[in-house]
Amino acid sequence: MNIILMILLISLLIFVHELGHFMAAKMCGIKVSKFGFGLPFGPTLYEKQFGDTTFYIHAFLLGGYVSFPDDEKDSGLPDDAPELFKNKSVGQRAFVAVAGVSANIVCAIVLVLFTAFVWGKLPSNKYEVFVTKIIAPKGASVYDSGLKVGDKILSINGSEIVHPIQVNLFAQASKPFNGKVTVTRVNSQYEKIKNLNPHITLEKIIPVGTKINLPPFDDEEEVKLSRSELFGIESKNKDNTIFLSQEQKNLRDKVLNKKTFIADGKTTLKDVAIATSDTRTPINIIVSRNDKTIKLKKIYTDKNGMIGIERQYKELFKDTKNLKSGIINSYNYLYSNTETMLWSLGQIFSGKIPIKDLHGIVAITKVGGDVIEQQGLFKGFLLTAIISLNLAIVNLLPIPALDGGHLMFLLIEKIRGRAINEKTIEVIGNTGFYILIILMVLIVFNDIWGLITNKF
Repeated sequence: MNIILMILLISLLIFVHELGHFMAAKMCGIKVSKFGFGLPFGPTLYEKQFGDTTFYIHAFLLGGYVSFPDDEKDSGLPDDAPELFKNKSVGQRAFVAVAGVSANIVCAIVLVLFTAFVWGKLPSNKYEVFVTKIIAPKGASVYDSGLKVGDKILSINGSEIVHPIQVNLFAQASKPFNGKVTVTRVNSQYEKIKNLNPHITLEKIIPVGTKINLPPFDDEEEVKLSRSELFGIESKNKDNTIFLSQEQKNLRDKVLNKKTFIADGKTTLKDVAIATSDTRTPINIIVSRNDKTIKLKKIYTDKNGMIGIERQYKELFKDTKNLKSGIINSYNYLYSNTETMLWSLGQIFSGKIPIKDLHGIVAITKVGGDVIEQQGLFKGFLLTAIISLNLAIVNLLPIPALDGGHLMFLLIEKIRGRAINEKTIEVIGNTGFYILIILMVLIVFNDIWGLITNKF
């Protein structure tokens, strides 16, 4: 039932989008020959003509369209008819093209305001994270850190903790002997080894039997996670990262906690520097306990990147029970989510989010149904509002077959002072359409695979 409700909510967004185009066209005196709710696949549930427009409701609800006589060879209208879309000014055509996006933005605003005033609160997108149990085996560093059950985790390695997943991300990124080190640490370790071994002047292979003095075993730098990494996106910036070869890993294990090393004639000082750089990574946690802020002693994860604690979290809300707080917090909610979506879009186009991690309508429907079931209808409304904003943003991209593509062509026409050849627009538009279809197929595959593997 919740999935059906989510399908209806998503269908509403598509209907609103197409209704925006329809109303803008009628305002500009453009004839709309067809208005379809749903995609024209399979049976048509309803068909009725009102005025010049035939309205359709199709069984496949997740789609919609507005069709102009310009798209029909036998429209019956002369080529210079003022009712045709192509015969309107650039400004009027741009108004029609952007109207769907505008309708989705208005829909998102209405949904958030409705939720704010009826529910009386809005999510702050922040959580408080509490320690409920320490489950690490005896001897684990967490017992010596001063951490106690009931502590609220405020920050890790200087980053404010506002979501429980961040604790996992820091722990996983701080696994000991993980086979990667920073260039900065290797260079520092290399200088220490050179200073301890002034008798070694060769920069190539160290002669077999040579005794090498090693610096004291110490920790690596604490991990700093970027905004991408705090969203669970693997960083593509590996300029400051060195990954150990198998030989360097073997050397690391061989010299661990040793003061000297006898060269086997297979390594360089650089290899030794890299091998001795891969050690433990501390986690520095600040907690709140009885209204006091406490900095814990360093914590180290086990080899699997586990601290050894159980947590619970409490979602934080903002009050929207009066007119002022309702409007301000609704604006802040929409602003922060729009900013996050634009940032995420940038991550996609920069390649930091791979195609395999993109998901679409199937995943949205499944997740939306779960949200409604577990967190209530108002959370479903808010998710629908975010999807509506996302639909608006994506449609504004200057990609042929999207509203942004139409706006791009209109801008070029305005600059050139004459329309682009219709054949050219058709070829580019069809190409963009086929690319979108291929992308949609890949995304649906990701969704289905995600369902099979219980990813969401």
